[in-house]
Amino acid sequence: MTWFAPDSIVLNRKLPLWYQVSQSLRASILGRSPQDPLRLPTEEQLARHYGVSVLTMRQALKELEEEGLISRHRRRGTFIEPAARRGSPVRLLGSVDAIVAQQSGMTSELLEHGTRPVPERLAEHFPDLAEVAVYHRLRRDDETGDPTNHARNHVRPELAARIDPDDLTRRPMTKVLRDVAGADIGRITDTVEARLADPETARLLRVPLLSPILHYTGVTCDRSGRVLDVAVIRYRGDRFSFSVTLDAS
Repeated sequence: MTWFAPDSIVLNRKLPLWYQVSQSLRASILGRSPQDPLRLPTEEQLARHYGVSVLTMRQALKELEEEGLISRHRRRGTFIEPAARRGSPVRLLGSVDAIVAQQSGMTSELLEHGTRPVPERLAEHFPDLAEVAVYHRLRRDDETGDPTNHARNHVRPELAARIDPDDLTRRPMTKVLRDVAGADIGRITDTVEARLADPETARLLRVPLLSPILHYTGVTCDRSGRVLDVAVIRYRGDRFSFSVTLDAS
């Protein structure tokens, strides 16, 4: 095997093998370091690594070539396109103002909003509530108009009563909670996980089903520790990376 060692995967026999291999290889390409070489291993080497036939590997590479992530040259080999790099980082910084700045700069479309029962997976955050206000938004890149992430915010009803939904098409939720709803924000806890795109995310973000995404959960609390908002955001894996800045004391 050459320098490039894509992640091995446990193949699911209910899905096309070429598709699973292409998505694993896609994640490896997008997650590579800038200093890594651009040339990929041969079809035969990749096929052995994944435990599939050369024909299956060839179909997986064709998918990535059509997507513009790689180019294939007879007798020279297969190369990652230099532009196949991750885009904007998801930065976890140290202040509410920094988070507001990070969230700004994208156009948001409010897909739906209303009062819903507290989702079971979020019940620990809202032990005193039976219902929360839910806002579902799709964010787009202001330059290209491409969808970049979709977010669901779960907000305490008394705060939601002070929010004009139109504000959420122009401003980040953190800013609206603080500056419009008057929330006394004391802490925001962020969690980022690597996941695969579910059908809804694939449709909204225009990515292949099971392609890699960044799954972000942000829990906003007031100064007493009471949860005000839980944001669940799914970012396109080919447009964002994860970055943390820590200052030495």
